[in-house]
Amino acid sequence: MIFTRETITSATDSSTPVETFNASLDAASVSSEILTIETIQELLPHRYPFALVDRIIEQVPGKSAVGIKNVTINEPHFQGHFPGRPIMPGVLIIEAMAQVGGLIVKQIPDLPEGLFVFAGIDKARFRRPVVPGDQLVLKAELLSIKRKRFGKVNGEAYVDGKLVASGELMFSLMDQ
Repeated sequence: MIFTRETITSATDSSTPVETFNASLDAASVSSEILTIETIQELLPHRYPFALVDRIIEQVPGKSAVGIKNVTINEPHFQGHFPGRPIMPGVLIIEAMAQVGGLIVKQIPDLPEGLFVFAGIDKARFRRPVVPGDQLVLKAELLSIKRKRFGKVNGEAYVDGKLVASGELMFSLMDQ
């Protein structure tokens, strides 16, 4: 999978640049296997209301993945964030990116068994609100693995091809 970003001018405001997401497939490296929610639940420990990835639509196992999260008004956080103007909390967008990153880490060969937990984030940015009815496209790409215990993933979230959030996510193997 080859990911590129373009900056274009918004149709509604010619002075505002808009970052968009384009993907082109490198057929030799991308797995055609879509991961359903059942498979995701076999790989990750998260359950409702914190299972924030509905499907993996593209992946290079152990290297990169693209997932989706369908955002609905039925999610509990919308009751209080914010009444009359529901907006998905930024920390949950980050968590959704981290879960896609966790799926990458879980598929790296020769890593020890155990629970990899979200350990930190650098360079987090939020660019647009995410609201009920949106479909988040969550892209994650492995940046590094150190001593088979620590991982770093670049995460990006898009709605309608526009970047809404990004950050570098860190994972650590939790001692049992």
